[in-house]
Amino acid sequence: MPTFSHLHCHTQFSLLDGAANISDLMKKAQKDGMPAVALTDHGNMFGAFKFVAEANKYNVKPIVGCEFYLVEDRHKKNFNKDSKDNRHHQLLLAKDQNGYKNLAKLCSLGYIEGMYSKWPRIDKEILLKYKEGLIATTCCIGAEVPQAILNQGEEEAEKLFQWWLDLFGEDYYVELQRHKMEQQEKVNAVLLKFAKKYNVKVIASNDSHYVNQDDYNAHDILLCVNTGELQSKPVWKGDGFGGRDYRFGFPNDQFYFKTTDEMAKLFHDLPQALDNTNEIVDKITPPKLKRDILLPNFPLPPQFATADDYLYHLTFEGAKKRYNGLPLTHEDTSGLTLPSEVVERLEHELRIIKTMGFAGYFLIVQDFIAAGRRLGVAVGPGRGSAAGSAAAYCIGITNIDPIKYSLLFERFLNPERVSMPDIDIDFDDQGRQQVIDYVVDKYGKNQVAQIVTFGTMAAKSSIKDVARVLDLPLPQSNKLANLVPTVVGMTLPKAFSEVPELQELRRMKDINGQVLELAEKLEGSVRNTGIHAAGVIIAPDDLTDYIPVFTSKDSELFVTQFDGKHIEDAGMLKMDFLGLKTLTIIKDALSMIKKNHGVDIDIDAIPMDDPKTFELYQKGDTVGTFQFESEGMRMYLKDLKPTNIEDLIAMNALYRPGPMQFIPNFINRKHGKEEVIYPHALLEPILNYTYGIMVYQEQIMQTAQILAGYTLGGADLLRRAMGKKDKEKMAKERVKFVKGAKEIHGIPEKKAEEVFDVMEKFAEYGFNRSHSAAYSVVAYQTAYLKANYPSEYMASVLTHWMGNIEKITFFMDECRRQNIPVLGPDINESSRFFDVNKQGKIRFGLGAIKGTGDAAVDNIIEERQKSGFFKDIYEVARRVNLRAVNKRTFESLAYSGAFDSFENIHRAQYFYDADGANLIEKLIKYGNSYLQAKGASQVSLFATAGNVDVPVPRVPVCEPWSEIEKLKYEKDVVGFYISGHPLDQFRLEIENFCSDTIDNLENYKNKEVCIAGIVTKSIVRQGKNGNPFALFTIEDYNASLDMALFGEDYMSMSKYITEGQFIYIKGKYELRYNSTDQWELRPKQIQLLGEMRKKLCKGLHVNLDLARVNTKVVEELAKIAQSQPGDCFLKIVLHDVEDKIQVETTSRKFRIQPSNELIGQLAALDGLSYKLIW
Repeated sequence: MPTFSHLHCHTQFSLLDGAANISDLMKKAQKDGMPAVALTDHGNMFGAFKFVAEANKYNVKPIVGCEFYLVEDRHKKNFNKDSKDNRHHQLLLAKDQNGYKNLAKLCSLGYIEGMYSKWPRIDKEILLKYKEGLIATTCCIGAEVPQAILNQGEEEAEKLFQWWLDLFGEDYYVELQRHKMEQQEKVNAVLLKFAKKYNVKVIASNDSHYVNQDDYNAHDILLCVNTGELQSKPVWKGDGFGGRDYRFGFPNDQFYFKTTDEMAKLFHDLPQALDNTNEIVDKITPPKLKRDILLPNFPLPPQFATADDYLYHLTFEGAKKRYNGLPLTHEDTSGLTLPSEVVERLEHELRIIKTMGFAGYFLIVQDFIAAGRRLGVAVGPGRGSAAGSAAAYCIGITNIDPIKYSLLFERFLNPERVSMPDIDIDFDDQGRQQVIDYVVDKYGKNQVAQIVTFGTMAAKSSIKDVARVLDLPLPQSNKLANLVPTVVGMTLPKAFSEVPELQELRRMKDINGQVLELAEKLEGSVRNTGIHAAGVIIAPDDLTDYIPVFTSKDSELFVTQFDGKHIEDAGMLKMDFLGLKTLTIIKDALSMIKKNHGVDIDIDAIPMDDPKTFELYQKGDTVGTFQFESEGMRMYLKDLKPTNIEDLIAMNALYRPGPMQFIPNFINRKHGKEEVIYPHALLEPILNYTYGIMVYQEQIMQTAQILAGYTLGGADLLRRAMGKKDKEKMAKERVKFVKGAKEIHGIPEKKAEEVFDVMEKFAEYGFNRSHSAAYSVVAYQTAYLKANYPSEYMASVLTHWMGNIEKITFFMDECRRQNIPVLGPDINESSRFFDVNKQGKIRFGLGAIKGTGDAAVDNIIEERQKSGFFKDIYEVARRVNLRAVNKRTFESLAYSGAFDSFENIHRAQYFYDADGANLIEKLIKYGNSYLQAKGASQVSLFATAGNVDVPVPRVPVCEPWSEIEKLKYEKDVVGFYISGHPLDQFRLEIENFCSDTIDNLENYKNKEVCIAGIVTKSIVRQGKNGNPFALFTIEDYNASLDMALFGEDYMSMSKYITEGQFIYIKGKYELRYNSTDQWELRPKQIQLLGEMRKKLCKGLHVNLDLARVNTKVVEELAKIAQSQPGDCFLKIVLHDVEDKIQVETTSRKFRIQPSNELIGQLAALDGLSYKLIW
């Protein structure tokens, strides 16, 4: 059998055109004994790095190539029907490292200079410049010479052939393909003539787009996904394009990765065409794509010879400031001294940094962080293990002292395991781009790029894509997709094994089985490109000298063609510029505090033992703070009652799956309810602040160091082995640990084994203390602001969740709970965002109102600042710019209540139309007339200064809107209710008589459930049988639900479902009729919500903390009960928090009516909770 290599192969990285998985391609090549394979994706090199790595894994020689789009002029971007963008395919292969560099250059410039529509294009001008080290072929039927043969004749084609031959000489080949296409045979005949005439060697290839012949249908589906067509639409197989009645598709099933035997049979008459592929293979030296990180050149001040010298200088200058309580911006450090402990730590770290060659990296990072701070960008105190570096702290990369917090440098940089340091930096999410802009300005746009991501067809999406192409009805498509479990990492093979119904459908020979079979084949296919949210790379010089890049409409920067998994292996320095919303919240809260209180807070210098802050943590009042706001965490905080930052660091590390099981032990040990036991007495100094529990990875490292004499670098390797459960490595380390413990401390073998077992157990759960400490400091900062400046802090929180209705509602509820009033928008007091007024109340921002517009808001605020408050609505019309503040703006402001502060006019009057125009329309007309009259008076010789007489429009008389109407319009323009909620009057009923809220109905499948809400929509229709039915929507605080009433249900319950009605529904959450995946609430009973308290309530349960009981509280309770007599009993439960005992007593003297008035009075009492009994 001849030896043959495929030199024309498309993979999944020919996006939605190639369906070949690179690994499958290599497996087949290896099995077939092919010596080499070429990657030639359309216009890009996205898959090159993975391709080379996989080829090496399977002992196949990788040939990196690309099938370019060649045009006459890559710069031309304007076309019409007479002047079209004629693109030809052109195959180029890299012979060596220089060829790879030129290939990457051409590929990059195709995007940078030649991008048109979705095609990166090159031309001959640029090819002449970067042809060295490349091999070219006549390519496929879409290439320049074959197209000339078909459309311009042999003579013109021969001229073009000669051009290519002159350019590439012996590196130019005639490429023949045989796909059973008539035109291709015509082209091949002419190409063979050219080959003979000019003595050019012929190679055989197959335009491979998928691995096996039976993948043809899946590939065709992929093409339909790309073009948005149905597969049932016929494929055009003639010349040119067939028009709208046809779709793009391949003519047959021959475009697959054929075996050598298949190719030999196909080219039985030209055996040399197979053999000549070996000549190309022999010419090629595969490029080395993997290399060490290439650091950009950081410019040094002239007095420093090396980066190490400059870093040493910066570190010790910074240390003198840091450890003498001075800011890093302080200049004079003469006379400042350092503790020996600090000097020793810094010398140790700098020695390791110098040995590992990373000084330049530290200088680059500190430079752009310092620039960020100069630009006013908030920078996080640290993230990940980098917070363990004292050098990083001293030069301002981090803001947390690793010596103070006992953080380990070796957890960050291990001298016994050389790898690039990884410093991820948090910036406030609004300022992050400023820092990236600084980096681009410093190093140049051609040296900085973002990183590509590849979106793949996941299990559910591949089902939906295939179903759409096969024209499967949407409900049926959703049914199939919904059978796939919604679990991270779920694949279709896994779903088939876990879901019997899905497996059964997969076996069927019907349309469902076909969809699932094809979806499985296409699952994992690369569907599109995206951009990494945080990753940025910085190259030593021009990026395109090292890697291929592309352009994206989503970024002004270049984007790498290699993704984050491979970009560092390709030698590029990757930085993560992370945007952290919390830092923006802190920054804006500090700005408001300065404005309102005249206090300029340095958030990094706040006291870390603030009583108010720890009181907030002890109460679990952490909603809106960083890291500690979840319900479970708040519960544990109440039990823990943290008293120092160490408690917070530990809780932050423990509150995650796995170590969560140790939280009760941690709490009990802190409060002396459980004995603190150390694995060994020598470990007390490193375990005392976690009460003997190994919480952090660093404690495992220190245990190995203290007991068994490990270096911290060696201890880090041990920690890694434990975390990865490397049994072979662990066995060796166990022997080493036991031996060291015995030799150094005389610890018996059995005891040492026990300690090792404890380390092994906790290594599975141990968390990075450096990260936990840094993020706990940020968390503490947010809690400090909430505890000491609650209004400003919560206003900032609300501002930065403005686009999320659910979150805004949640945080507004928290404000109410904290007794912080949140007022609606006001034309005279609102800023653009949430703000705090002089009374300490939060005021809604004008920018959050739909329909206002940025220009309008800016104009209103600017005019108010320049000329003072608006006295009335007429002054608004006279003073604002009516081109910016238009009719829609006025309407939105009126609906939201922004004009409510103007006396003697209510919201309904702005919209009441008594004579063909409403008040807003008249106001705008009035404002324009006033401006015209004012302009005219200024040019009149006889006008009196300031005397502009334009009659004001009369305010119409009409009824005010009901509370429900008012709230409805508020919600329309803001997205939620501001001044209240229609259900507020029934909050007690909802909390006590309902099973849950609407958003949690999924938890009640096939169960009886009670919900309540307001009817927001109701429609009555007539069915085919002539009977009426109703469709209605009910909404509660969290969500809405569409429901229906048919037949008897309609007859008995439809009277309750008028719009604006408050209803209580008892029903069953069950599968919809004739459905296997759609659930609905089937009402069994509907009642008026307003009647439920009287119908259901039997009594009131009042829970009272014994420690707060005194004569005044008892008298107040009696007074409240006496003021609301009724038929319900009153039960008082006294409980002792410390001793966890309680006493129940039922009042014989009082029977009460649990009205809203009574509940309001109870809510005002401290240390008391209550619930209805029914």
